[in-house]
Amino acid sequence: MWLHFLGTGSSFPTTRRGVSALALRHDDGPVWLFDCGEGTQIQFQKTSVTSQKITAIFISHLHGDHLFGLPGLLCTISSQLGEEGEAGKKVVDIYGPKGINKFVNTALHISCSPLIYSFRVHELVPIASQYPEDWEWGSEGDETVPAISHLKQLSGSTITPVADSQGNLHWPLMNNDRWCVQAGWIHHRVPTFGFVLIEKDRPGTLDSTKLTSLGVKLGPMCGELKAGRSVVIGSGRTVRPEEVLGPSIPGRTLVILGDTNDASPLAHLVSECDVLVHEATHGDALAEKAVLYGHSTPLRAVAFAQQIQAKTLLLNHFSQRYHPADSQGHNKEESVELLADEGRQAASGSSLNVMCADDMFVFDIPPRSRAQSSK
Repeated sequence: MWLHFLGTGSSFPTTRRGVSALALRHDDGPVWLFDCGEGTQIQFQKTSVTSQKITAIFISHLHGDHLFGLPGLLCTISSQLGEEGEAGKKVVDIYGPKGINKFVNTALHISCSPLIYSFRVHELVPIASQYPEDWEWGSEGDETVPAISHLKQLSGSTITPVADSQGNLHWPLMNNDRWCVQAGWIHHRVPTFGFVLIEKDRPGTLDSTKLTSLGVKLGPMCGELKAGRSVVIGSGRTVRPEEVLGPSIPGRTLVILGDTNDASPLAHLVSECDVLVHEATHGDALAEKAVLYGHSTPLRAVAFAQQIQAKTLLLNHFSQRYHPADSQGHNKEESVELLADEGRQAASGSSLNVMCADDMFVFDIPPRSRAQSSK
């Protein structure tokens, strides 16, 4: 799997950096997009990732620099798919805070934008404490679905929080044979969510020597065993998967956050983490300003990474005051190199790997060793 950072700036796009958009490209092809700031469709064109492969979009919160690019991207996907092929079978699932459905439908409806594929919108219902005191809509139902929904919209879902035995909350988003995806709330100026992606353990490799010795012929039976199901061979003997499979391949855990000055409310969802994507809008010298506006610094990001035992911390969502690391004519204090240094200094003495992810940075998520205990 690979993380492609399409936009890593805050507030507004510039000629040197786009705003929030992160694509997760899976080993088997599909792409999941996290946030979709203005100009994301342009950023896609600068990478090897195709937006036509998107199957799920996760919006962390409803600030413009995280979703203004969504209507345009949905339309671009439609135009690139063409009228033939698999477009009729394609469905994109969109997850976001309550209000995202109205935003998507209003933009597509008023602009008379047709789509040739289907989409579903799943709204996460925030808890009361996530709303600021001056919130003018949203907590009392003003964001009701428009009277006219898009012709290609399928029925979505309203996702309410689930509490564990300790009263900790999570929002269940997806649970299939490969992934369990949950959202947790994090502190920001508007209702905001972070996403926890837990890859399930995969079956180990079939041992051809054991298969032969047991009399299992190559073919459909091998597929059944690989899928974890027992088979009955010609002699009448039942062969169990554990007899012919090597050690399972442990799944990975990713945590991808939106804007926040404190992500601790979702820490209970993570026992160990391979990769954490965490914002660092300002340097540590501007910590007071960062917190005032609901943002973080490298020091705060490292503290949370260590709380959830992350192996790698990827910083993003930089104030446009910080130039990309490869910019010419700027000293370290004016670039993200400052933020990277502050993060590494905060993590010194630990095994945490800290990196700044500027636009077009690609991170190859390493697989876990079979020797690692599975979750």
